[in-house]
Amino acid sequence: MSNTLDLAIDLLKRQSNTPEDAGCQELMISRLEPLGFKIERMRFGNVDNFYARRGTTAPLIVFAGHTDVVPTGPLDKWHTPPFEPTIKDGMLYARGAADMKTSLAAFITSIEEFVAENPNHPGSIGLLITSDEEGVAVDGTVKVVDALKARGEHFDYCIVGEPTSNKLVGDMIKNGRRGSLSAKLTVKGVQGHIAYPHLVKNPIHLVAPAIKDMVETVWDKGNEYFPPTSWQISNMNGGTGATNVVPGEVEILFNFRYCPEFNSAGSTDANLRERVHAILDKHQLDYDLEWEHSPSYITPRGNLVEAISEAIQEAYKVEPELSTTGGTSDGRFIADICKQVIEFGPLNATIHKLNECVGVADIEPLKDTYKLTMKKLLK
Repeated sequence: MSNTLDLAIDLLKRQSNTPEDAGCQELMISRLEPLGFKIERMRFGNVDNFYARRGTTAPLIVFAGHTDVVPTGPLDKWHTPPFEPTIKDGMLYARGAADMKTSLAAFITSIEEFVAENPNHPGSIGLLITSDEEGVAVDGTVKVVDALKARGEHFDYCIVGEPTSNKLVGDMIKNGRRGSLSAKLTVKGVQGHIAYPHLVKNPIHLVAPAIKDMVETVWDKGNEYFPPTSWQISNMNGGTGATNVVPGEVEILFNFRYCPEFNSAGSTDANLRERVHAILDKHQLDYDLEWEHSPSYITPRGNLVEAISEAIQEAYKVEPELSTTGGTSDGRFIADICKQVIEFGPLNATIHKLNECVGVADIEPLKDTYKLTMKKLLK
């Protein structure tokens, strides 16, 4: 047992199904206040958030994360109850073990050890914690960032404790995320009896050539940090359910995971929208299009990437690679007030799955990684 493991277990016992916090944040705050952190509880809607800071000078390094977890799924499919943390065969099982309460515990204990060893450290340490990351993410980190930005506050460095490791803990750092551009496309036709094709306009037939064009389009070639932009249909719905009725419209949901414009090699969300409209208009479709956008971010090699890479090599004896793959994270919001944002945490193999777990032997090195990174940046 260790202080980090003890704290992780205490956090994992709390049923913080998104957007519930279930007392996790107050537990963390109770460990931070004795260290001299100024705590700001920032509740928006039904979401609990807090921002904590120790020190008033630069540089400011902030640890960011979330206390909420995804639903457990069928309880009878778990080997052990998901909110009764269990250690078995060297693994700690519980909902949120990997995503991301172990990281939260490591944040706290790394700071406790660092402050005990460096009570008068240069610079400042902060934490930005939300309970609205796994849900709709509208009253969490984005609102806290907006409030901090409005008063002119910015971070120098930020570490988000997302589970980024792939095969071995320490083998991957996320130094950015692709942008996500989603759309609902409604193509209109004329409904009618399938036996009278001259009286109908089948919207599925009409949109098919446009779909072919978008599938075959090379949106960009990627760049140093991002793979090429991809376009995928996720849902397509049309028809009444009858076999003899041509539908009056078809609804298509699609998504771009895009390589942002960086060194003039990628795309922008505005550019992608224009190109989609051009394809649809070329085929003379009658359509409506609704967009939803989640921004990208990138942290090139620099102080933060170098510091945590060196810390990982010392703690895990693994050389990490930089990656921008995967879904979105709250890093996209934090990048608005911080030029250097990275994500690093445990293995992601079991996140959101039944029997989520982390290796017990990986927990202390995670704490050491965060502590060593502070030592390298706050000197």
